[in-house]
Amino acid sequence: MNVKKLILSGLLIASVVSCGPVKQLKEANTQFRSGNYCEAAAKCALAYSKINRKSKSGLNMKGEMAFKTAESYRFVDDIKNANEWYERAILLKYQQKEPLVLLYNADMLRQLADNKKAIENYTAYKNLVPDDPRAEIGIQSCKMYEEFKENRTRHTVSNVKALNKEGFEIAPMFVDKKETKIAFGTSSERPGIKSAKDLLTCEGRYMDIFVAELDKKGNWLEPKPIEGDSINTEDYSEGTLCIDGRGKTMFFTRCPNIKKRNLGCDIYMSELEGRGWGRPKKLSLKPSDTLSVGHPCVTDDAKFLIFASDMPGGQGGKDLWYTTYEKKGDTWTPPVNMGPEINTAGDELFPSFAKNGDLIYSSNGLPGMGGLDLYRAEKVGDKNQWEKSTNLGSPINSDFNDYALVEVNDRKGYFTSERKGNVGVQTSPDIWMYELPPNIFSLKVNVFDLTDKTRQTKIDGVKVIVTGSNANEKWEGLTAKDGSVYWDKKPNGDRYIAEDSDYKIQISKEGYYEDKNGASISTKGLKYNQDFVLDMGLFPKARPIRLPEVRYPLAKWDLLVDSTINSKDSLIYVYDLLIANPGLVLELSSHTDPRGNDVYNQVLSENRAKACYKYLVEEKGVDPRRIIPVGKGEREPRTVYLLAGKYLESEPKDAEGNPIPGAQVIVLKEAYMNQFKKTNKKLFDQLQQFNRRTEGKVVTLEFDATNALPANPDFLIFKALPKAK
Repeated sequence: MNVKKLILSGLLIASVVSCGPVKQLKEANTQFRSGNYCEAAAKCALAYSKINRKSKSGLNMKGEMAFKTAESYRFVDDIKNANEWYERAILLKYQQKEPLVLLYNADMLRQLADNKKAIENYTAYKNLVPDDPRAEIGIQSCKMYEEFKENRTRHTVSNVKALNKEGFEIAPMFVDKKETKIAFGTSSERPGIKSAKDLLTCEGRYMDIFVAELDKKGNWLEPKPIEGDSINTEDYSEGTLCIDGRGKTMFFTRCPNIKKRNLGCDIYMSELEGRGWGRPKKLSLKPSDTLSVGHPCVTDDAKFLIFASDMPGGQGGKDLWYTTYEKKGDTWTPPVNMGPEINTAGDELFPSFAKNGDLIYSSNGLPGMGGLDLYRAEKVGDKNQWEKSTNLGSPINSDFNDYALVEVNDRKGYFTSERKGNVGVQTSPDIWMYELPPNIFSLKVNVFDLTDKTRQTKIDGVKVIVTGSNANEKWEGLTAKDGSVYWDKKPNGDRYIAEDSDYKIQISKEGYYEDKNGASISTKGLKYNQDFVLDMGLFPKARPIRLPEVRYPLAKWDLLVDSTINSKDSLIYVYDLLIANPGLVLELSSHTDPRGNDVYNQVLSENRAKACYKYLVEEKGVDPRRIIPVGKGEREPRTVYLLAGKYLESEPKDAEGNPIPGAQVIVLKEAYMNQFKKTNKKLFDQLQQFNRRTEGKVVTLEFDATNALPANPDFLIFKALPKAK
């Protein structure tokens, strides 16, 4: 399909190569200059075959005809033939006269996914024309190709087969406020299409504007010619269009084709009259008939018009320009180039407005995947100004030309593409639809015993309640034996965790302190799938919190730090526990073994608990009201488990968390330990060490710094040890 000629036929660079004297050369150059590229390709190829290359002038003319043949195929988007003829021109060293042969050949190679060879030709062109930025853009595009493929967005794209036929269909645009009617340009054979042959392209027919309507089931009905007075004509092509916000004013492109004359396209305006469009009026926007303006894009108030043109004063190639309507004189202001924020040394075409006011357009002058790529520029405030163009990426963009995108909403829209999968011949453009499927979210909650610092002790039967921010979003479940509960799909196929929502998760079980703070997740602003996994804990009411080992020198309360242990590091567990649970108030109790008298052991244990308290408060900055140091002396001997001759601090369990049968429960009273005093001194010392411990106990989970009572100042004062008896 001839994108650049059919819709914007005048946006072409005139040939400056001299013609040969022979008949074939004259006919070839005439067709080429007039822009009849389908016939020009055949005429130039014929002239090429007739030229003798033995002389220097013959070699130059043969190279010129190879280049013009390639150019003709390029303008009708026959990539493979264009590439073949550019390579013939290069073999004839025509790049020495016209370096562009290297650039355009590289462009074709990139669309054919031969990036390695494309880089070679871009580099060769860059060496000849170092000031042309298009070569470096091409090199960047080749290097970024795999990155585009690997970082494809979640969009899905599909051919809208109900609108497409063997010819071409381009530039979809809604023509009603409800967006149930879509207009597009087509050259496909269908009732109402003009039958005259279009000399500018190889499509065989001029292009007309057709309209299709959605039925009640959301299916597109058979397209029909747009209703109006002289909108579609017999001898011209009518194509890209836009409608104002009221749906009352239409702007569209019309391209003439008069034999042996290279006339450019124009923009026409038509007002809605009843069910059809009134006789169109041409806008005076260009200084010369040989220039082209087209691809209109108008604001809702129909007063600011963006369009594409090859008129002088641009950044290079075809640029986007704008003009403003002046009601007083019923005229449009002289066009203004949109500048380097939008335009490049390449071509910028097919502008349209996104729902949020951003500018969407196509360009081959920025790093992209191949041919024309779709880009989006951000709107600057309330101004008619745009910046920060971003490639829409794969799969909306492909190796082939992609252009003329119109949004339905922020998740769905239609665009034109020449990619594989089109109806009819490849590179013959079709209308495609893109859609962003809903993000897929799931939620898994793992509940563990907070007294186990390894988080290996899972709790089953925990009630987990999830409450969403939207109405009626609430459900609950129980954790399984592994301490987890999982939600993804509801029975009707909907997802439990929806987009743009907040969720509160709360857990509870009898025998455990209630977690009143809970946890939360949010899907607001997320643009990707996510499996939410929450680890949540409960404190048991009847069981103390076992802390990492804290040691002290004999008969002292200094926190022992040596080559065997760092007791301060052990207390970091307590610090982390308090930080993770801001409502927690902890009783920190110290225990001794039964050796020595009760009074002595009681004071010693109190001082050791205070040493832990003092470290956490003074060195780690914990609120002193959140820790209560308590000395338990020797009054509460530890319970351990004996299995297979080994004493274990925790109840032994299998991989699934079930208690292992046969474990004997042992309370480490003095009488029990004394049986090993003479027979197994090592075991005796080990059991005594089990009893010398520091533990935690939950006092409350509802600490409030604004009204909590002051800490006891005596917690920072150590007592003198009584004399041991």
